[in-house]
Amino acid sequence: MNQSFFIGAVGAHQQLKRLTVHSNNIANVNTYAFKAEKPRFTALMYDNIRGIDNEMLPSGVGTALWTTDTNFSSGSLISTERSQDYAIAGEGFFALADLSTGEISLTRNGAFVMSELERATGELDENGVPVMEKIYYLSDNDGRFVLSQNGGMIEIDPAARDEEQPVGVFDYINYNGMEHINDTRFLAVDKNGGIRNSDGKAISGMLEQSNADLAEEFSKVIEAQRAYGMALKMVMTSDEIETTINSLSN
Repeated sequence: MNQSFFIGAVGAHQQLKRLTVHSNNIANVNTYAFKAEKPRFTALMYDNIRGIDNEMLPSGVGTALWTTDTNFSSGSLISTERSQDYAIAGEGFFALADLSTGEISLTRNGAFVMSELERATGELDENGVPVMEKIYYLSDNDGRFVLSQNGGMIEIDPAARDEEQPVGVFDYINYNGMEHINDTRFLAVDKNGGIRNSDGKAISGMLEQSNADLAEEFSKVIEAQRAYGMALKMVMTSDEIETTINSLSN
């Protein structure tokens, strides 16, 4: 089978993956603090072949989607007038603690709420049952709790729920390779270095918008569609050539 058939097929498949990245960016254009991703391609196995006049010409088997880089640039800030909404002016992330798994994840989406937990008071009732009390903490409304600058959970007095809370802002030396675990949350990896306090400031009553550029994403979608169409034409042409050769040999 003509090698160009396989190169075209690989190209079409990889352009579909590229479309998935851009379509996800478009779908999250209104998601608070969403960070757009950019696809990065790499060449598959290739070598140099000897051409006319002994000139060495590159010959390969196409390219593939190698990785996606996250654009960590800040989105614009908007006012929500909700006391427990927070945005970061500058660099850094909010830290979220999952008590069930011990996982600490990072986000710039500061749409927080007051969540209720129960804890023992250390006293027993007349039946010897531990007395429980309700405690309120700042959370992401999805089972994770916001950490303060000193790394502890932020307890909220219900009578003062509208007061600004000591929300922590944390940072890393570099963001390269951070694991994107959902639309707005990340996990740090070893090469990001140790966590540290950030120079960024948490601002109450505001949220950060997505940094996905709709015009750029649509232009990339059109570009990927054109590349996908060209790859399919390459497959069809290769198939026609193979069919013609086979018919001549018969």
